[in-house]
Amino acid sequence: MSSPSLLELFLIFFYVGLFTIGGGLVAITIMKQLIVERGLIDSATFVNMISISESTPGPIGVNMATYIGNNFYGFWGGIVTTLGEILTSIICILIIARLFAKFSEKPVVKAAFVTLRPASTGVILVAALEVFQIALLNITLNIDGIRMVQSIADVFKWKQCIFYVVSILALRFIKISPLLLIVIGAVFGISFL
Repeated sequence: MSSPSLLELFLIFFYVGLFTIGGGLVAITIMKQLIVERGLIDSATFVNMISISESTPGPIGVNMATYIGNNFYGFWGGIVTTLGEILTSIICILIIARLFAKFSEKPVVKAAFVTLRPASTGVILVAALEVFQIALLNITLNIDGIRMVQSIADVFKWKQCIFYVVSILALRFIKISPLLLIVIGAVFGISFL
């Protein structure tokens, strides 16, 4: 497929920004549907973009938008996609800030939040599972089904799984800095080139 126009990229990220309720992992799920499944970039490139976006300061959705825009159109592509991503948030937060104090105690607003929280959590879980699958498993799910593996040992990316478990333990029990863990992860990955 040919490269999308700058306007198309802006509209894609405006849409992503409009429907990203629940954080950056939700944005990843929507971006995957709009960018990878349309064939604008391949899955491997998308996963690399996630890794880079997670490793840099700032919200992952904005980082992804900037990275993808820059990937297609350089500096101005990054600016346009970033604006597309954040514009809806700016508009919404200005409206909400103005009206929320008046309406926050209304039963209909409270009821909306009761179901909005679990829906957002579900979307985040799906995105997390997709990232988990790509990062740690040799199983690819596609339209044709599951790619066959020869044995259970072939299912896992063992080095990444070991690092994943060590990372969880280090974050949970040693309270290592996430930034330090990201640097260690990059060094770990480079050492296995």
